[in-house]
Amino acid sequence: MNSIFKRRSYRKFLDKEVSMSKIEMLLKAGMQAPSACDGRPWEFYVITNKDKLLELANATPYSMCVKNCSVAIVPCYVDNKLKSPDYIICDMSACVENILIEAEEIGLGAVWIGGAPVRERIDSIRNILSLDKDIVPFCIIPVGYPVNRKDIEDRYDSSLVHFIK
Repeated sequence: MNSIFKRRSYRKFLDKEVSMSKIEMLLKAGMQAPSACDGRPWEFYVITNKDKLLELANATPYSMCVKNCSVAIVPCYVDNKLKSPDYIICDMSACVENILIEAEEIGLGAVWIGGAPVRERIDSIRNILSLDKDIVPFCIIPVGYPVNRKDIEDRYDSSLVHFIK
């Protein structure tokens, strides 16, 4: 559980390559997420090409940090193959959070850069990666070795907890 509490968003990365074994661990963590009706709607695009990373850095107003990472993961779903379309945001969010926690666990840093549900961002990422129109990019996850580790931040707020007895 320590990785959950230590996980932070990182946008600055060292110029150091992430091994394929660590990338695979991130993907395994994402695929381990729960999903409605066990639909497992995700597909992943792993980008290491520097030119594509530079393009993705301009895909959204918040993705500039992608230019500094050694790898970006773009979790996607195929719109016309969903078992439980009403739960796609839940399914994909669980998947992304697993990846972020695993990044912390294996000594990496990452950040969730939103794509969906903003149509312009989805289209921008889709165009950069040359994805078919039925493939929906959910977000961009730049991954790398953080320049500086951040301190643990205790976010627990008991005023937000309501017991019903």
